[in-house]
Amino acid sequence: MLAVEELTTDYGAVRAVDNVTLGVSEGSVTAVLGANGAGKTSLLRTITGLVPASGGSVTLNGKRINGRPVEDIVRRGLAHVPEGRGVIAELTVEENLRLGGLWRGKKAAPLREIYDLFPRLEERRTQAASGLSGGERQMLSIGRALVGRPTVLLLDEPSLGLAPLLVAQIMERIRGLAETLGLAVLLVEQNARSALSVSDRGVVLNLGRVVVEEDAKRLAADEGLRHAYLGF
Repeated sequence: MLAVEELTTDYGAVRAVDNVTLGVSEGSVTAVLGANGAGKTSLLRTITGLVPASGGSVTLNGKRINGRPVEDIVRRGLAHVPEGRGVIAELTVEENLRLGGLWRGKKAAPLREIYDLFPRLEERRTQAASGLSGGERQMLSIGRALVGRPTVLLLDEPSLGLAPLLVAQIMERIRGLAETLGLAVLLVEQNARSALSVSDRGVVLNLGRVVVEEDAKRLAADEGLRHAYLGF
């Protein structure tokens, strides 16, 4: 569903993404791992079109999307949940969710589907997003993206700042979304252990380049690679 071929991103003289190739298929999760500054967020922003690619290609559902407006890429089926849980604090949970489906009109997912996935959001549906916990905001960010019925979901550091129990819950939901909705999920994470536990493939970036691409279970079991690149 998502194919990245020899993708390169430059910020002036700095090469943030260097000749990256990876793919994500329907119903699967691919984790992109690496230290701060490895190029993980820049990779997602380039795929989404927020940052122009300097070279290479991104193909979404069989069609090249390089150079297209961000809104066009979204309409083709890509959703991006950025780092920081960017909900609109002044709006209620339900208003935030409805925003995610405005452009889809009658084709938007009914809110009942989102509440079934995240029952906590239904309990908080009339509450302002400013009053939500970090975990609830993360659920809201993901739920808002799903209202648009994407086929590919990009997640940037969904576990950031969450307690270990919440991290486990969020990761379990991500795995479930891929399996039940047939989503192709590209998951950027620093919490390598948690990310690999729910992923099919693992891609390790270092200074913008892919240094390892491997089955997630084999990558998690390789002590040398873990120590060298993943810190556990």
